[in-house]
Amino acid sequence: MVSLNPVRVLRQEAEEERGEIARLSSFVGAIAIGDLVKSTLGPKGMDKILVSSGRQAGDVQVTNDGATILKSVGVDNPAAKVLVNMSKVQDDEVGDGTTSVTVLASELLKEAEKLIEQKIHPQTIIAGWRIATDVARKALLDASADNSNDSDQFRKDLMNIARTTLSSKILSQHKEHFANLAVDAVVRLKGSGDLQAIQLIKKTGGTLDWTHS
Repeated sequence: MVSLNPVRVLRQEAEEERGEIARLSSFVGAIAIGDLVKSTLGPKGMDKILVSSGRQAGDVQVTNDGATILKSVGVDNPAAKVLVNMSKVQDDEVGDGTTSVTVLASELLKEAEKLIEQKIHPQTIIAGWRIATDVARKALLDASADNSNDSDQFRKDLMNIARTTLSSKILSQHKEHFANLAVDAVVRLKGSGDLQAIQLIKKTGGTLDWTHS
């Protein structure tokens, strides 16, 4: 005898979404992640107050770092998880720009939603993004300059990069001092790029100005 009772694959609390509803849910989740960290972007970005729950309930952390914020947010939406993971990869590979890539991806999806409403196929939109990526990459390469053979100019370039990075951090008031420390440490690596070779020693007390290499 064959049983006609349906087999439940999903868990009791799980919900199934299909077609347009699933696509809309993905857009909403990803755009919400972008809106969450957008206000922290740039030198005038605002800090977020993160309050822990569970075992560490009551712990408070103030930050405007996109990677830190997204690591602390519980996300169930698949598209939103992609943006969170993308931010983590950016943090691991580059160490900066976590908020920028999340906001950029979120804005692209926001514009894609408008195109979807106009009945443009997703593959057509993706093809357009790939063309735009090639154009943007070419523009960046054309505008770039290699000053690695000129030590003075190379240091100036590194200092400008460090200042830009520190402008949106809590220690922006001391960015010149910390930019010099960061550049000195990186230059000593002599191009190896292994940041694990830079040792950080933390001491309680004192001021930011007391930090030295």
